Formats: sequence, structure tokens, C-alpha cells
Amino acid sequence: MFKAWRSSMVLRVTLTIILFSGAVISLVGSALYTQLNSGIYKEKKSASISDAQSIARATQIQLMFAQYQNKSQIPKVFVSILADPTIDGTTTGRDIAIFSSDKIPKNLRFNATSNAFAEISIPTKFRAKTRKGVGTQFTEAPLFYKTGPSKNGLIVGHNLSIDGGGSYEFYVVYTYDQQQITMALVRNALLIAGIALLLLIGVITLFVTFRLVAPIREAAELAAKITAGDLQQRININRRDEMGRLSTSFNDMTAALQAQILRLENLSRLQQRFVSDVSHELRTPLTTIRMASQILHAERNSFEPALARSAELLMNQIDRFEALLSDLLEVSRFDAEAAVMETQEVDLTQLVRESIDYVHPSQDRIVELVAPAEPVLAVVDPRRIQRIVRNLVTNAIDHRGEKPVVVTIRGNESEVALSVRDFGDGLTEEESKRVFDRFWRKDPARTRIRGSSGLGLSIAKEDAVLHHGELEVWARPAQGAHFVLTIPRHPGGVIQGKPIPVIPE
Repeated sequence: MFKAWRSSMVLRVTLTIILFSGAVISLVGSALYTQLNSGIYKEKKSASISDAQSIARATQIQLMFAQYQNKSQIPKVFVSILADPTIDGTTTGRDIAIFSSDKIPKNLRFNATSNAFAEISIPTKFRAKTRKGVGTQFTEAPLFYKTGPSKNGLIVGHNLSIDGGGSYEFYVVYTYDQQQITMALVRNALLIAGIALLLLIGVITLFVTFRLVAPIREAAELAAKITAGDLQQRININRRDEMGRLSTSFNDMTAALQAQILRLENLSRLQQRFVSDVSHELRTPLTTIRMASQILHAERNSFEPALARSAELLMNQIDRFEALLSDLLEVSRFDAEAAVMETQEVDLTQLVRESIDYVHPSQDRIVELVAPAEPVLAVVDPRRIQRIVRNLVTNAIDHRGEKPVVVTIRGNESEVALSVRDFGDGLTEEESKRVFDRFWRKDPARTRIRGSSGLGLSIAKEDAVLHHGELEVWARPAQGAHFVLTIPRHPGGVIQGKPIPVIPE
């Protein structure tokens, strides 16, 4: 769900609007329900109190007439009131309870309730208040019945008196059944209306969002195709609103991008062809120059010292020139994506040892090799791995400082790795980011043991990528540098671990 939320703008917009709309509808519905509930119950209470007062006045008048005619008729008055068909709690929601005080003569005492209304429904404190009070008293309380469940209702009390000092507690009881039914209907109506409105808002939002997002989704799909290399893709424009103008701008941008990419591709092809042609064309005169320089170099002992030194310098520079031409040809192959590997299973330790001997054949301990006793086997292109090692070791020797260069070889089940560690001047963080750039050198004016074209580390990086491997560097000023090559044991593999960490131990 969270993934869908993050990946779909339609879902986010629709759910957000539905949630906010639901909150607003809930607040409005709650406020409306509260107002209606308060008004209905307030009206019921007012009408009930007025009705109870009318009944109490009529009862008081009947008591007065009965007292003047014959006091023994007073209980009959109460019986007739309780028997009145309008006093029926099951149909009208109204009941009556009558209780006589102790001061009433025994023959005039009357204690009864209508229907199955329970006397315990009337709170004791309210009864005491009614007996002492003058006028109308009322309270809300649960109403209990002998034959049914309890109900919420209103109790209105009066104190009816007769001559002689006696009095009767006269209670008219009203239930809230009808009001509760009404409010239930209102609540259900509000709930159904709210849900319907929320669904309507959701459908409208979904429709509008789809209409708005559809051109954006189309543009995103076309952008993905353009990124994949299909520069002919365009958006179909069938509208003149903001999205139509956006589509037009997108198509214009794509056309301009296509033109720029084609121009750059043509320029790149021209550059690659130029480098390749120049490199090949220079080889013929270079071969002639080398042959002449070899003759001069062989006869240098018969020359004057200055001429002999010139012959040696000429030979060294021709070697550098040839190396530069080879590097340029290799770079052009990488740029043209024409570089291929010729793989075979080799012992990486033996391969590295041969590469070190080629770079530094002397027996002094400038380079130390740390490798396991057993063979470290891997399927690689030996020529390219040797070139990586030679470039790394050569670079390390040029910057080694006072300590020897340390070459380490390790492997696990799926990867092999080698590292070259020097303890020279090191590199800054910015220099470490540029160390694999073409023609970049830390200090072009610095005198090195060997000349450098500035392409060695760049080519080493490309060779590592060609093996689906990684070539990383760690360096700190005054602490030296640490280059680590990690490649899968088999072609096409994926690096899952690092036998040698890039940060030196």
C-alpha cells in the first residue's frame, strides 16, 4: 500500500481529497445532528411540561369538585384519570403516577401508576423536592416498567392539595421513544447522505485526476522511451489548454534534444575517427623514426657525450610516444564500444607477479607481493588484467615515498581482488574524484621516474568495468593511496562482496 501511495499521484490526490472531504462532512454532519437533537428534545421537553401542567390543573379542578360534593369520590377521580385512554404509555408515551401523603385520611389515600410503570423510576430526592415545592418540578431519568425494558424519559411533578391539609404527589411521565426513533432516522439519513456524497466526491476526483494525469503519464512513458534511445517519440496534441501547451513544449524540447544528440554523436564519431586515423597514420613515420633512433642508440658510445645523451632521450621519448598512441587507440575502442575480451582461466597471483616483474625487473624491495599460497583462479582477459596491474604499480612506484609498494591478492567464492598501496604524498578528496579522468595528472610539471600520458588509470577503470568489476581508490594527503580492483571470478557475474576493503586496514 505504501509503495502504491508513493508511486501513484492519482491515488495520493484521490485519497487526500476523500480524507479531507470525509473530515469536513463528518464535522458538518455532527454539528447538524447535534443541533437537531438538541432542538427536538428541547421542544419535546417544553411541550411535555406544558401538557403536564394542563393535566395537573384539570386534575386539581376535579379534586375540588369531588371534595365539595363528596370527599369519598376523590379516589374515584384518580381512578378515572388513570383509566383515561389518552393516558396510555404504550401508545402515547405518557404515564401518570399518584401518591398520597401521610396527612391524607386513610379512606382518601391513593397510590397507583398507569400501565406497568414502576414507582422506583421516580427518584427519591425528586419526590421530596416535589412534596416541598410549589408549582411544576421536572427531571430526566430512566423509566422502568414491570413488563418491558427501561426507557429514557421526562418526569414532571406537581403537588395537588385538598382542604384539610393533605396533598398528593402527582407525576406525569413522558418517554423519548418517538424522539429517539426520529433521531435514529436523522442519523441514518445523514450517514447515508454523507457516504453517498463522499463516494460522489471520490468518483469525481478520480475522474478529474485521471484526466489531468493522463497526459503526464503519457509524457513520462515517452520520456522513458526517449531515454532508451528512441528519439522519434512525440506526444499527440489534441487539446489547447495548459496540458496542450505542455505537450507542445515537450515535443519541441524532444526535437531540440534529438538534434543536439545527433550533433554530438556525429562529433563523437568524427573525434573517434580522427583519433583512430591519426594514431594509425602516425605509426608508419614512427616506425621509421624508431628504426633510425635504434641505429643512433646502438652507436651512441661513439658519439660525443651530448650527442649520446640526445640519442638516449630520443629513444625514451619514442617509447613514450608509442605508448601514448596505444593508449589513444584503446580509448577510441572504448568510446566506440568496440572493446572485447578474450577470457581464459588464469592464476591471478602468477599473472600479477609477471606484471610486477615487467614494470620493475630489479630485485630490490620496491614492490612487495602479499598473496595466498594456493592459486587464486579466475576467468579473465589476461592482457587487460596485466595492463591494469602495470598501470597501478607504475603509478604507485612514481608516488611511493620511502616505503615499498604493497600489492595484495585475496579472493572468496565469487570475487577476486587485488590492491596496490603506496605511502607517498597521497591525494586530496577532490583529487581522488578526478584520478580516473583522462589526461589528468596531479602535477604535470613534476619529474617522474617514468613518463605518463595521463590515460593509464582511465584505461584501467574501463578494463575493470569491462570485467563487470570495480576499481576504487582511497587516498589521504601524506598517507599515500590505496587502489582496489574487484572482479567476479566468472564473466557476467555480479559483485556481492569485497575481499579487500577500499579503506586500508
